[in-house]
Amino acid sequence: MNIRQCVMVAGTLFFGCLSHLPAEQKTYPYQNPSLPVEARVKDLLARMTLEEKYWQLFMIPGDLRDGKEQYRHGIFGLQVSAAGSSQHVSEQGLRYGTGGAAAAMAEQINEIQRYFVEETRLGVPVIPFDEALHGLAREGATAFPQAIGLAASWDLQLMEDVAAAIATETRTRGIRQVLSPVVNIARDARWGRVEETYGEDPFLTSQMAVAYVREFEKVGVIATPKHFVANVGDGGRDSYPVHDSERLLEEVCFPAFRACLQPGGARAVMTAYNSLDGTPCAANRWLLQEKLKQAWGFTGFVMADAGAVPGLRDLHGTAADYAAAARQAMEHGLDVIFQTDVDHFPLVFPVDAKNTIDERAIDEAVTRVLRAKFALGLFDEPYVDPRDAAAWNGHPSHRALARQAAQESMVLLKNDRRVLPFKENIRSIAVIGNDAVEARLGGYSGPGNEPVNILAGITRTAGTAVDVHYAPGVGRAAAEHVPIPAENLCCEVDGQTERGLWGEYFTNIALQGPPALARVDAAIDFRWTLFSPQPDVIPKDWYSVRWTGRLIAPETGDFKIGIDGNDGSRLYIDDVLLIDNWRKQTRRARLADYHFVKDKTYNLRIEYFEPVGNGGITLVWNVGVDHSWRQAMAEAVSKAETGDVAVVVAGIEEGEFRDRARLGLPGHQAEMIRQIAATGQPTVVVLVGGGAVVMNHWIDDVDAVLCVWYPGEAGGPAVADVLFGRCNPAGRLPITFPLYEGQLPLTYRHKPTGRGDDYVNLPGTPLFPFGYGLSYTTFAYEDLEIDKPVIGADERTTLRFRLTNTGAVAGDEVVQLYIRDVLASVARPVMELKGFQRIHLPAGETTLVEFEITSDRLSMLDKNMHRVVEPGDFRLMIGASSVDIRLKGTLTVK
Repeated sequence: MNIRQCVMVAGTLFFGCLSHLPAEQKTYPYQNPSLPVEARVKDLLARMTLEEKYWQLFMIPGDLRDGKEQYRHGIFGLQVSAAGSSQHVSEQGLRYGTGGAAAAMAEQINEIQRYFVEETRLGVPVIPFDEALHGLAREGATAFPQAIGLAASWDLQLMEDVAAAIATETRTRGIRQVLSPVVNIARDARWGRVEETYGEDPFLTSQMAVAYVREFEKVGVIATPKHFVANVGDGGRDSYPVHDSERLLEEVCFPAFRACLQPGGARAVMTAYNSLDGTPCAANRWLLQEKLKQAWGFTGFVMADAGAVPGLRDLHGTAADYAAAARQAMEHGLDVIFQTDVDHFPLVFPVDAKNTIDERAIDEAVTRVLRAKFALGLFDEPYVDPRDAAAWNGHPSHRALARQAAQESMVLLKNDRRVLPFKENIRSIAVIGNDAVEARLGGYSGPGNEPVNILAGITRTAGTAVDVHYAPGVGRAAAEHVPIPAENLCCEVDGQTERGLWGEYFTNIALQGPPALARVDAAIDFRWTLFSPQPDVIPKDWYSVRWTGRLIAPETGDFKIGIDGNDGSRLYIDDVLLIDNWRKQTRRARLADYHFVKDKTYNLRIEYFEPVGNGGITLVWNVGVDHSWRQAMAEAVSKAETGDVAVVVAGIEEGEFRDRARLGLPGHQAEMIRQIAATGQPTVVVLVGGGAVVMNHWIDDVDAVLCVWYPGEAGGPAVADVLFGRCNPAGRLPITFPLYEGQLPLTYRHKPTGRGDDYVNLPGTPLFPFGYGLSYTTFAYEDLEIDKPVIGADERTTLRFRLTNTGAVAGDEVVQLYIRDVLASVARPVMELKGFQRIHLPAGETTLVEFEITSDRLSMLDKNMHRVVEPGDFRLMIGASSVDIRLKGTLTVK
């Protein structure tokens, strides 16, 4: 049985093992499975109290261990965290658990469902939900390459297979909704969440997203495309306000969401944190009601991102309190509120006359939720067979698929002197870099099943005939100072010595009067970006703080000590003012020299004020800062000199709310690469990460660059497969790699400029363009033909050409179709991706490649925002990337 067959068998295997409700319990019309879904929804809705309706619109991470009684009215759904397991935690503090074996989780979810079905008044089941961006974020689930890597494969069949495997592992556990995929367009490479996306292009994103969504919905797991509608603002910053025009939204941001709904069939949508044209997306009537539900006819439910509804009060300032925020969101089109704790329920849904949300809005939202629960079959078959979960999670076929996906995702960016693949006479390889052993999986990941790192993959593939030597190198960090830990701080409280400093917080910026709050802070390391130091006491935009206590020196010597944070601070040691930065200007580190004596104590006083919010302060020093990177670099260079080839595995830091202002390799990695390359040894750089990397300081020094993204649990063997030539790389970039950050945002699919693209000191072209990637073989494109070069607006034609593998080895080529509307009533992009195929060809073989040109590939929005196909000429371009165009033809629409 092949991988595809194994994956698809699971889609039907477990459905015959589901339990059914006893017939005697089916006494109401809504419990009758023979009735239409809408009739059952209507009957159940009429029986619900207001509070029961509210609970159906509320979802949280949690289970029943914190007390069943608080869930007696039901709930929309739970993100279950298995007992006694380790946890992966998201940036918002949500627990994306690695919880327990798959069978145990299935049993736990069955138990939870049993409570809601059999012990609550109306027996409404819950929707267990989780994250599954590139594998279910749970222990025992297969970890596939990160989403951006899957997009880099440009292989829709592969994406379907991966999605089917993830959906099987998800469904067999009893999880019925995934908060995936991310279909935001990665328009700025600085955005920390580029790794979660399918890249910068609406067409590629739409195709990949539909392939993903269909497989989940096919087996009864709700897919949730997010974040509606744009989640990256100016400067590539996450959740920054967006002011895109309706035309830009329709042309760039909306297509993937629409494709997920139809033809994808997604039954949920998650809103973005940011505002759109001044209105938060979670409460944007135009976006949620007029566009999504009315214009597009969406019948599923709309959920907020975690904590987004309280954000209307805390961040956007459009609601006076949390209840008002919920009312604003629900009455403007939101259906389900996602919070992080059950205790948040009375804050957003106080059952009280003055805060009651419009009844029609509530009933509409509950109808959408109940419709989904009935359609999923949860009322009739709420349970799963744990044996299926045990059988399919981490199935060997899924492991093999993860390796194939990693192989197909890798993009060869440079290969001078044909250093890759490794020659047969190679006898020694030096592998350098922490990322060679870390096996990082990327954001929103579970732990994977025994992930194999790159060093292990190379070592196993090399066998006994090749010596593999490893050195960790310099790592990704380059700290010049560190926070002073609590163990070096103390203060007196009621005659007792405690770790930390005594903090006095004032509701003014001058440290005046009695403090509104006093407490011991273990360490002075705060980021008050969203809230104040104590939201119920201290205003977030008008406060000052004084910390006092003692510092204990851990060693003797001359060190630097100071404050890293927003300006407006002073530091005193033994009542002597050491740092005076009592003004507001920027965020920076201010340090001063100081001589410490080991075990001696020093009186400390720190003062800080914040008049506008977004505060932050960290007490730092360079005591204990690791300066061993120079020695580590020297050892890495020495190790490289002993090998026939050096493989430097370098990585980046990114993620949710971790945007990158600079795109170069962090720490001292770039310098290490230069020094290794300077030895004269053939040098291969393997890039680990989910975003673009600026390489100008070292790319000319190295022989080869291979981008492997976050390659998943089987990434190590897959990387080795490419390096040793067991497979031929054919991944293509789904994002543009710029020369420098100053070019950003930079995408291939822009509209014509009024003049040119270049700067006075930099070209406007990228380092590596969208669609770019090399191979170990070569391909020739010949004999372009267009069946009917002149067609009507509602007609179609076929473009075809011959593709030949002109090299000595078999390989895949990703052929790309781009179209440009030559003359239009409004400015159109210089080119748009409108088709692609990944084609395998043995050496010397030729195949005929065809693309059907239909009206949807030629259509545009006219001046009145109507979708039309305008008469005129269209340039049809066939290429190996967005700049490597091999064939051109003209199609005329009459």
